[in-house]
Amino acid sequence: MRVNWDTHAGQPTMGTMLQIPFKAPVTRLITPACRFALKIGLTPNSVTVIGSFLVIVTSLVAYPNGHFFWGTIAICIFSLSDLFDGTMARISAKGGSAWGALLDSTCDRIADSTIFIGVIIYLQRAADPLFIPALVALISGLMVSYVKARAESLDIACNGGVAERTERLILVLLGIGLHGLGIPYALTFGIWILVLLSFITVAQRLLMVYQETA
Repeated sequence: MRVNWDTHAGQPTMGTMLQIPFKAPVTRLITPACRFALKIGLTPNSVTVIGSFLVIVTSLVAYPNGHFFWGTIAICIFSLSDLFDGTMARISAKGGSAWGALLDSTCDRIADSTIFIGVIIYLQRAADPLFIPALVALISGLMVSYVKARAESLDIACNGGVAERTERLILVLLGIGLHGLGIPYALTFGIWILVLLSFITVAQRLLMVYQETA
């Protein structure tokens, strides 16, 4: 799960704008730990897999059982592998690789999806109709990623939009975590806003591709 610092058409995307102010200090902070990890034989890909596995397990164990706050805290901690594997790839002798990028994106999609699946399982067990919007949020989020991937397979840049992965992840984890603290409607608002922003982002990216091909 490597953090993407790329830009679209020379301008930072919204997700990148959230990340840029923290890039340099965070990189300096974690670089010694990344060097140590490489020294003991860990690879960027192994950190990707381990971090994603821990997010998946936490999502499917904590959330279905209603442990929303502490589950979210754990997921946030495990998601730091996003920062570590990217930094490790940059400072390692081999550098990044196409395989590492593919593995990273695949693990991201699986880990992100299981966060929603854990919540959906809980809501379905509780007979809460919110499980339907949560399912729509899962599908619409995957569509955001699909449109980008399909466009790039056609050699068309398709970054940007109002809700990239960073924004979507922050929004859903914030809603889940606040729900775990007993904040009324936090999860409801979080999911519905996420659905709306995801569909807007899909439309924005489709428009980008249309403008490039028209």
